[in-house]
Amino acid sequence: MSASSAKSPAGGQSDREVVISRLFNAPRELVFEAWTDPKHFVNWWGPFPTVNPVCEMDLRPGGAFRWVMLSLDGVQYPLTGVYQEIVKPERIVYTHSLRDNPPAWHDKLNELRGTPKGSLVPDGLVTVIFAEENGKTRLTITTLFDSATTASAFRGMQMEQGWGMSLDRLERVLASG
Repeated sequence: MSASSAKSPAGGQSDREVVISRLFNAPRELVFEAWTDPKHFVNWWGPFPTVNPVCEMDLRPGGAFRWVMLSLDGVQYPLTGVYQEIVKPERIVYTHSLRDNPPAWHDKLNELRGTPKGSLVPDGLVTVIFAEENGKTRLTITTLFDSATTASAFRGMQMEQGWGMSLDRLERVLASG
């Protein structure tokens, strides 16, 4: 793929990426802590009204994590991965794997990707940037997928809306100190 074909018409980002950005009225050290301390993380991760009964983090390059969102109807949505880079309080880079999600979730994603039922989605790479802006924090989450088709399928699975709900929850956690 040439560099020009990887760029979206909107400018800047690759068609293989989903980018979410939000400005928080909190210092970046606090926002970074909310991402890296399990006691805070469980209070905001995932779209409302999911809860997080599992939040395991080995917060170091090469360290693994496992987060499990639990829906109201009792379905678990595990997310696992490995931290690639941690630069406090500026950046976190990690792989993410959704291979342990329920088969129905994979079926829907495969339908949107145009791939055979039972296919596993390739792991993604997530980069979280914590940028200081006049005492506030610009949080930018970029998820890089294996293809534009996979990125589009995740948009179709309402990834951006889910992140929006998570970040709404994060905003409330930050406001409460």
